[in-house]
Amino acid sequence: MFDTLSDRLSATFKNLRGKGRLSEADIDATAREIRIALLEADVALPVVRSFIKQVKERALGAEVSKALNPAQQIIKIVNEELIEILGGETRRLRFAKQPPTVIMLAGLQGAGKTTLAGKLGKWLKDQGHSPLLVACDLQRPNAVNQLSVVAERAGVAVYAPEPGNGVGDPVKVAKDSIDHAKARVHDIVIIDTAGRLGIDQEMMQQAADIRDAVQPNEILFVVDAMIGQDAVNTAEAFRDGVGFDGVVLSKLDGDARGGAALSIRHITGKPIMFASNGEKLDDFDAFHPDRMASRILDMGDLLTLIEQAEKTFSQEEAERMASKLASRKGQDFTLDDFLAQMEQVRKMGSISKLLGMLPGMAQLKEQINNIDERDVDRTAAIIKSMTPAERQDPAIINGSRRARIAKGAGVEVSAVKNLVERFFEARKMMSRMAQGGMPGMPGMPGLPGMGGGPGRQKKQQKKAKGKQRSGNPMKRKQQEQEAAARRAAARNGSPAGNAFGLPQQGGKDFELPEEFKKFMG
Repeated sequence: MFDTLSDRLSATFKNLRGKGRLSEADIDATAREIRIALLEADVALPVVRSFIKQVKERALGAEVSKALNPAQQIIKIVNEELIEILGGETRRLRFAKQPPTVIMLAGLQGAGKTTLAGKLGKWLKDQGHSPLLVACDLQRPNAVNQLSVVAERAGVAVYAPEPGNGVGDPVKVAKDSIDHAKARVHDIVIIDTAGRLGIDQEMMQQAADIRDAVQPNEILFVVDAMIGQDAVNTAEAFRDGVGFDGVVLSKLDGDARGGAALSIRHITGKPIMFASNGEKLDDFDAFHPDRMASRILDMGDLLTLIEQAEKTFSQEEAERMASKLASRKGQDFTLDDFLAQMEQVRKMGSISKLLGMLPGMAQLKEQINNIDERDVDRTAAIIKSMTPAERQDPAIINGSRRARIAKGAGVEVSAVKNLVERFFEARKMMSRMAQGGMPGMPGMPGLPGMGGGPGRQKKQQKKAKGKQRSGNPMKRKQQEQEAAARRAAARNGSPAGNAFGLPQQGGKDFELPEEFKKFMG
């Protein structure tokens, strides 16, 4: 949703890089570009004015003029001001001292309240609560049935005594649901109320009557993040007519410009508490202003990525896989393990979304958007077409076996060959990383602490070349004597080295690794 804004801001900051000092003209130009980016993203004008004023005041102050890297300091200021506009701190749910905690959902028709009730119910259930969904939208056709289906998919209970479709009293249903929750020991009640296509008096009165009947601990206003500035107007009308404690943004995965998310907190004064960013029931989480600001500025969202991984991968499973990779150069790690890991990653969500949480991925947006999620399914099909022995030791897969596996998986023979080759490469790389790098082996290029890279190799070559012969006659003579002694030791069978130039161990010749023996005939 924030792609356009993110791209504009990235381009603006790119122009600042490399400047050792920022003039007032540079800051004015940067502020102008940020203003245009925010207006294009459909952010409300009062919010833009306030934001630019704060950024300029801080940018012209001592924190930028005295900074070693002024461009980074400007990015830091924009990041902090974005966090402030989005709410500053994460707002958590307030739970009742005496259960049940009552949460009322309000908003216009089509904002996604019913689906969101199921998402919120599942999210709370995963945290150890026992939520009850209550069907108080008795006007919209099939709303009661939809909530029942969503509740079943989420694995939570539903209270729907009235058929809906214009039949039943929503205020009575809401009131009775509290007694029902107490009797069935539900500690949270989520009330799904009716909406309209626009603000009207009847809807406001019904929402106010339900509020007065159940005295909710939290009233959450559900707003469609794709409707732009109208979302802010609707939020203000609900705040004045019924009142609410927090905002839930739905459809954050849409292609709208996202200005509502940046405007609604500043104008209504109410925090954004939750965000829904997909169609699945798992595509829902608490709203973190700092993480959202990081995403907008293409600095990634590693904390959310880690949290999703922790939900999917158990500590025991992670330790088991790590021990397999660390032992015997990773040869205990089989295709069965590879398939299990792949399926676990798939449970975390789409590959595109996961990659989008990594810093600096905006520049690879096109490639990420072109990722075919079905490749994971094809890979799984190939592995499942193999015999247990082949999964255990893919080295035994020859031409005839490849043909059989390809036929079973419905793919080309080359796809099987490529998968096996990629598996060996991935296993070697993961094993090396699990062991923290292998002695005597070049490190992983581009990874901190892993050595490697062409530049490093050239440096080492230069260093070695410089030590070949000293310019000092006395020292050169000593070097020649040492070299002669080494040659004499080699002729006499000393364990200084062998034909491969590698040290002998215990008087025995160097032993080739197992994976190389097949190439030696």
